[in-house]
Amino acid sequence: MNPFAPFPALRPRRLRQADWIRRLTAETHVRRDDLIWALIIHDGRQARMPVAAMPGVERLDIDSAVGAAIEAREAGIPAIALFPHIDSAKKDGAGAEATNPDGLVARAVKAMKAAAPEVGLMVDVALDPYTDHGHDGVLKDGRILNDESVARLVDQAVLLAEAGADIIAPSDMMDGRIGAIRAALEKAGKQDTLILSYAAKYASAFYGPYREAIGSAKALTGDKKTYQMDPANSDEALKECALDVAEGADMLMVKPGLAYLDIILRVKEAFALPTFAFQVSGEYAMIKAAAANGWIEEERAILETLTAFKRAGADGVVTYFAKQAAELLI
Repeated sequence: MNPFAPFPALRPRRLRQADWIRRLTAETHVRRDDLIWALIIHDGRQARMPVAAMPGVERLDIDSAVGAAIEAREAGIPAIALFPHIDSAKKDGAGAEATNPDGLVARAVKAMKAAAPEVGLMVDVALDPYTDHGHDGVLKDGRILNDESVARLVDQAVLLAEAGADIIAPSDMMDGRIGAIRAALEKAGKQDTLILSYAAKYASAFYGPYREAIGSAKALTGDKKTYQMDPANSDEALKECALDVAEGADMLMVKPGLAYLDIILRVKEAFALPTFAFQVSGEYAMIKAAAANGWIEEERAILETLTAFKRAGADGVVTYFAKQAAELLI
C-alpha cells in the first residue's frame, strides 16, 4: 500500500523550493571531520614538484609536508595519509628501502608529528613505491610471494609505528597480513596503533595518475590482478573484510571510491566498523580535467562526489581534494 497522499495533496517539490528548506531536510552532510588529506612526499632537492597527471597535486619534501600538517590542523582536517615517491636508485626487487629506519616516510612522520601532533598520520604499508618492478610484494619468477611479502610488510609496519604513525594502512592485499601486523604491533608495545585495512582494494583502471606520482608506472611489470580484487566481485569484498576484521583491523577501506559505492554500502552494513572510501588519483584527475575544459563545475563536483561517499555509508574519505574541500565546507 502506498503510504503517501496522492498529488496534489502531496507535492514533493515543496521541500525543494528554497535553500533554507533544502538545508533543513538534507539527509547527508559532509564535514571537514570526514576528510583525510592524501599527500605525496619525496626526498628530492625541490620543495615541491608538480605531478603532471594530477593538476594541483605536488610531491612535497619533508619541510613542505610539515607545513601541510600545520595547514591541516588550521583547516580542521583530522588526518593526513602519506604516500612516498622514492628515488629509483634506492629501489630493488625486495623493496629493502621500505624498512630503512632513516627512510623518507619515517623521517616525515617524526617531523610532522613534532610540528602538529594533533593531526593523525596514516601511512601506506605496501612495497610498490620501493620495488624496481612496481609490485606490492616480493616478486620471484613472475609470481608475487605472499608469505615472504607479509614478513616484509610486518617489518615496515612496526618501523613506521615506532616512528610515530597513528594509523597503519596495509594496501597490498596479501593474505594474512593484518593478523601478522597486529601481532607484531602488540609485541612491539604498539597496541594502540590503529590498523586501517585496504580490505576491498580492486584491480582498477583508476590508479594510473597515482603510479606516475610515486614513480612506479614505468617500473610496473605485468598487472596486479593476482592480489587486487576483480572489479566484477561484490561478495568477495565481504569475505576479505571479514577476514581482516577477525585478524584485528580497526577500520576498513574500499578503494577506489566512486565506482564502488555499492561495496561501501555492503561493507558498512555488514560490519558496522568505521569504513572509509578512497577517492583515488584517477577520480581526482577526471574532475580536474573536465573542469579545466569547462565541462563541469569543479567545486560542485568535489562536494557532490564526497556527498556520494557519505550517502553510501562511508565514515570518511581519503582524498587529494581535502584542503580544497575543507575551504568549501567552512
